[in-house]
Amino acid sequence: MQEETIQIFLVDDHHVFREGIRALFEWGTIIQVVGEAADGNEVIEKMKGKEVDVLLLDIDMPEVNGLDIIDTIIEEFPQVHILVFSMHDNEEYIRQMLSKGAKGYVLKSCRKEELFRAIRTVATGDTYLSEEVSKKIINYISTNKKHQENNTEVLLTNREIEVLKLVATGLTNLLIGAQLHISHRTVDTHRRNIMEKLNLHNAAALTNYAAKKGLLNLS
Repeated sequence: MQEETIQIFLVDDHHVFREGIRALFEWGTIIQVVGEAADGNEVIEKMKGKEVDVLLLDIDMPEVNGLDIIDTIIEEFPQVHILVFSMHDNEEYIRQMLSKGAKGYVLKSCRKEELFRAIRTVATGDTYLSEEVSKKIINYISTNKKHQENNTEVLLTNREIEVLKLVATGLTNLLIGAQLHISHRTVDTHRRNIMEKLNLHNAAALTNYAAKKGLLNLS
């Protein structure tokens, strides 16, 4: 019995990368690319009227990134299953995308066989995490559990600490993004998460906290 075609939509800001994904599925697979977008600004309009089973979504894109647009995608297209396909293996990115409703998370370093497997799994509504991602999640849960048991200070990820240190030096989101090679919107997302975790509400309070913790003296 022949398997039904899985229709996927690509969201990634690199044209050559999107072409490469299209080429992977061009011949001899049940996977069909039915559309693509370069960033979150385009995806909603371009997906309208299309039958899509799986949305292959990158995180770090200009203007509107994957973290910013995923809530809107799920609201507008609840029947579409989201598979995050990213170079980022940061546990905070992984946790946020899964908590927002993504069905899977695969790194761009994966082999094509794993990408096929991930798409087919997610298309059925099941969850797929690559081995590296699973290890990150297990480590995050284990670290968080120890943190809660020890009742220590709020846990920030390495990336959040990097952002906090740069915020404390007075840099804007745009300059922080340029220094860390991420979009300014991603920096803003990190700032919001830091403030929520620390229960702080402005840049001055963040700077105060960083100074008290000795973060300004770290390289």
